Amino acid sequence: MQDQRTTDEQWMLRALVVAKHGPELDANPRVGCVLVGPDGVLVAEGWHLGAGTLHAEAAALEAAGERAAGCTAYVTLEPCHHTGRTDPCSRALAAAGVTRVVHAVSDPNAAAGGGAAWLETQGVVVEAGLLEAEGEGLNRSWLHRQRTGRPWVTWKLATTLDGRSAAADGTSQWITGPESRADVHEQRARCGAIVVGTGTALTDDPQLTARYPDGSLFARQPLRVVMGQRELPAEARVFDAAAETVHLRTRSPREVLAVLAEREIHHVWLEGGPTVAAAFMGEGLVDEIVAYVAPVLLGRGRQSVSDLGITTIADALRLEPTDTRIIGHDVRITTILEESR
Repeated sequence: MQDQRTTDEQWMLRALVVAKHGPELDANPRVGCVLVGPDGVLVAEGWHLGAGTLHAEAAALEAAGERAAGCTAYVTLEPCHHTGRTDPCSRALAAAGVTRVVHAVSDPNAAAGGGAAWLETQGVVVEAGLLEAEGEGLNRSWLHRQRTGRPWVTWKLATTLDGRSAAADGTSQWITGPESRADVHEQRARCGAIVVGTGTALTDDPQLTARYPDGSLFARQPLRVVMGQRELPAEARVFDAAAETVHLRTRSPREVLAVLAEREIHHVWLEGGPTVAAAFMGEGLVDEIVAYVAPVLLGRGRQSVSDLGITTIADALRLEPTDTRIIGHDVRITTILEESR
């Protein structure tokens, strides 16, 4: 017979799987809930489909009906305890007769947290921290915004082996191959906003959308953000009808991230040129770097990032690799800064 810990982990893994049905671009976290009866049999499961819809617990309880009484609820995030667009999940669980709640991650949102403590006052057994690392990974960027007040920033760069992002004549299309470019679009689609500077917008005239290889658009598009003081032509592709665009007339990365945090965006995809990248890096506002390295040599041309003010190897920014894979003829290297671990 399996011990309780093993059984609990299996059901929490199921909750993590169903949570992924929720949208990554939404302002709210992805959450999954699995209700298991006293006999160890699955009763119902639910997940959150985005702001304004039923929370995962409420969706599972609705599916279970009267069968929820006596169940254990496995939830990837601590049940909320506030009234917003929906009623508190903590009260719904108690009212349905759920006797035990196991959750992976405690809710860092001061306005919504406290559900676990309240459930205990109602005689519900609560256990926290099961598969916490997996739960953190599910909502990494959302949790980061809750804890720091700013979105998680991923800087994407495409570079040659010798660190060039463009040739001496300014041309940069295409350093990487079609497989890498398709991967970039998939990554864009998982973020709430794409940020570039006015220099990139004027030089490359990018559309900044998430597209399939055939050119069709992903169903949900990130917000397109151009930062900088220079004017952009009204006919620039970034202003087409494919997605919303905002032009933030500032050179301050902190101001940009503050605006995006106010819009409840929790993951920013930074595609700006070397100057914008250096500005974010210089202020410690890059959490992750996704580098597409092509087996190409230029010898001359624009560097991938501008001067970071580093003059000695002892001051070099140290990165922690989290993933390396070959995509077509290129290599994609994903790293996080040590302070973002």
